[in-house]
Amino acid sequence: MNFRFIGRLAAGAAVIGTAYMLFLYMAGTSTDSDAVRWPHSQVVLTVFATPPAEVEDIATNAFTRHLEQRLNIRFQFVQVSAEAQRERKAALLAGGDGPDVFLTGNLTPDEQIRYGMQGKLRPLNALIDRYAPEIRQRFADNPQLKKSITAPDGNIYALPSVNECFHCWYSQKLWINAEWLERLGLTVPQSTDELYRVLQAFKLQDPNGNGKADEVPLTGAADGWRADVTAFLMSAFIYYNGEDYFVIENGKVSLSAIRPEWRDGLSYIRRLFREGLIDPAAFTQTVDGMVQLARSPEANRIGSLTAGHIRMAFAGPAETRHQAYITVPPLTGPDGYSAAGYFNRGEYGQFAITNKASEEEAEAAIRLADYLYGEEAAVLNEFGPENLWWRRGAPGEQDEHGRPARYAVRPEFWEVSVQNEGWSQMGILYRSRDYRESWAVPDDPYSLAGYEHRLYTETKLHYEGREPAEVMPLHLFMEPEAAAEAERLRTSIHGAVRDATVAFITGHRRLETEWDAYVREIKELKADRFIELYQTAYDDYRAR
Repeated sequence: MNFRFIGRLAAGAAVIGTAYMLFLYMAGTSTDSDAVRWPHSQVVLTVFATPPAEVEDIATNAFTRHLEQRLNIRFQFVQVSAEAQRERKAALLAGGDGPDVFLTGNLTPDEQIRYGMQGKLRPLNALIDRYAPEIRQRFADNPQLKKSITAPDGNIYALPSVNECFHCWYSQKLWINAEWLERLGLTVPQSTDELYRVLQAFKLQDPNGNGKADEVPLTGAADGWRADVTAFLMSAFIYYNGEDYFVIENGKVSLSAIRPEWRDGLSYIRRLFREGLIDPAAFTQTVDGMVQLARSPEANRIGSLTAGHIRMAFAGPAETRHQAYITVPPLTGPDGYSAAGYFNRGEYGQFAITNKASEEEAEAAIRLADYLYGEEAAVLNEFGPENLWWRRGAPGEQDEHGRPARYAVRPEFWEVSVQNEGWSQMGILYRSRDYRESWAVPDDPYSLAGYEHRLYTETKLHYEGREPAEVMPLHLFMEPEAAAEAERLRTSIHGAVRDATVAFITGHRRLETEWDAYVREIKELKADRFIELYQTAYDDYRAR
């Protein structure tokens, strides 16, 4: 994951020159003779895309031009905003004027099956077998990828962007103020009881030293990347990743939110809330609220917070308070349970070829996908041209594993706000762990350039291997009718659980007298049928 911070474009970061373009266009990655036989005449591809906000103009972008010359294609972009993407996608697929290619289709498993069965999305299997050696190699290296994107009918209708981001896999983190711990003679909490005592001390013993009872022991946000306080705390009682409520034990799927362990977790979180140890705003505020709290002018007020990375709250290149924070491992609850949230799962399909593409266009499109799955494209897509914001590793530079670093990011990259040199991760990329961890480790882990290393180190120290043996895949294929039913049930059940969770924690509902009624409410929303649908889909996934 790229954490780019707003700033001014560094001096010298000008439009890519002719020399760079010639260098890139002469570069190649594949040795497959069929794969490098680009079409003799230029192929025009109509492409559906949602460019990131920081990309100035996708049509004139340097990476766009590189792809066009490298692959002898020409893009005609159908540009759609993120807000309008879903509606516009559906309209184009329903109508007769759709694109040849979806580059950022965000296609759910349901959409892949539905539009694939209707013939509107073209199966990619044969095209991959004939024209895509890079994709075939990725499948060989990562059989789980091919399994996860293959529909029940055996077809692959879309390709995802793959990001084997180690710290993202374990992004459900609690960050705690180590300076406050040291000042109060405390250690990093390991259990729910220890966290309770630490938060009490943060509240009562003036750890920021300003003589005021203004400390916020624990905060979070209702939106943002893993900022949900409830998710981290609940996983000391029963697994909860903040996204769904599935627990899988020995292959059997159940709903965590109606089990006794969930009630016990609610009771613990309610205690923290009642005693003022959790920020009341944590259940309603956006991440911007955390940022404002983190910028308290007189003294740092935050004792701990839940977030995928600490600079979500302590944002900005000049901010230094974030340096005081370290991660807390998954807490152990009173019954000995402990789990890290785990998110190493397949993503939605981004790249797909529609029935509007001719044979020549389909061939050109799959060659495009094949190139985008290569390492060269991954670097150029995200970081632009060589020696602008990245360079080759220098002698003596080492990567996360002590190997000679293959690449290094230049500090200027972190100051870029708007650029026209790369796609800023748009489309499909294949960033393996080996690739991501092959970049040079900077000397200062608290710098912007060193931030990935800091996250890697914290994850390695506290979270790796702490996940349950089985977790529900993020996206499962179902038959269209089953998928539609599951989505309806998910909407009603998840909404009811979320509302009740906050109500129990804040005291608007009483756990002692209303828990059984709540369980009945969830079951009346057809929770058993919801579990049945996902059990069937999970069984099918494991059998493939």
